[in-house]
Amino acid sequence: RQDSVVAGLAATPAAEVVVVHDGARPLASAALFDACVAAARETGAAIAAVPVADTLKLVEAGRIVRTVDRAGVWAAQTPQAFRRALLLELFARAGERSVTDEAALCEALAIPVAVVEGSPANIKVTRPGDLAVAEALLLSRRVGESASWEEEIGGRQGGSTGYRGAGDGTANDNVWSDASSISPSRLPDSPTPRLPRTGIGYDVHRFAAGRRLVLGGVEVPSELGLAGHSDADVLLHAVCDALLGAAGLGDIGAFFPPGDPRFAGADSRELLRESVRLVTAAGWVPVNVDATVVAEAPRIHPHVAAMKTEIAACLGLAADAVGVKATTNEGMGFVGRGEGIAALAVATVAPVEVTGAAVEAKPGGGR
Repeated sequence: RQDSVVAGLAATPAAEVVVVHDGARPLASAALFDACVAAARETGAAIAAVPVADTLKLVEAGRIVRTVDRAGVWAAQTPQAFRRALLLELFARAGERSVTDEAALCEALAIPVAVVEGSPANIKVTRPGDLAVAEALLLSRRVGESASWEEEIGGRQGGSTGYRGAGDGTANDNVWSDASSISPSRLPDSPTPRLPRTGIGYDVHRFAAGRRLVLGGVEVPSELGLAGHSDADVLLHAVCDALLGAAGLGDIGAFFPPGDPRFAGADSRELLRESVRLVTAAGWVPVNVDATVVAEAPRIHPHVAAMKTEIAACLGLAADAVGVKATTNEGMGFVGRGEGIAALAVATVAPVEVTGAAVEAKPGGGR
């Protein structure tokens, strides 16, 4: 570690303040970096840390020896910021000392270090399970469910930089790329955080002779196919509607009109990929899809796994983020009479940090 920092110092001769940060802490906020740099400019050295909340036990040979008083005990994090001249002096005086971080060098040489209150979300990704925690924290950050670091610290400390003196305890490109009207603009401002959204999709197609039966991007053996301008994949059309609806963009017919010759016989997987592109351009990313196919025949269940795989690939999701189920209509209605197949879908989208495009949809109809 010390060799890496020395190499960094050599590469930054003009820097006034140098920041040392663990690559294993990918969730440190920009505000936390700024606060550490501000504190280092004023005091010479500053690190991020959080007060220890758990009860501490001293353990030897697998047995508790005693409870450690946690008053004034903080867990060190990074970033750690130092005036460059001070850091050079530290390494010059360090000799053969082996330390876990640069702040420990300051301690060994009796140089005071300011503490900037960090964040519990600034985790160190060390074990495989930490990746799942980091993923959840990132999603929470995008969705706006957690307060920003500035709000947390500013609210408690009157908007100060928050440091304390040591020791005070403290596109998929495709042939339909022009299927919609895209005009560059900034996404609309909102006074409240954008939360995940859910959309519902529904579609139905009647049976037709001489057509392939395609469901979820998978050809299903059947004497009859489904009538439609494209490949009539009723399942993917429902998923497209759910996604577009979740993003507030309208329905599938607004972007892929049934009379447009460009979409004659179209592979609905391409329509779904384009729908994902439109949703992403509007500032949203697919998170989950759950769908149900309603048909008396043929049997759908043997093909569900393949459908999940195809849908997940179009959405850029893992297969376990896609649900596909099949049921009958118990002999009732047009589906029960064997006249066609219906599909329903629910899609969840979450906001993403984009400066993309607003999408203008026109009212549309069937496919």
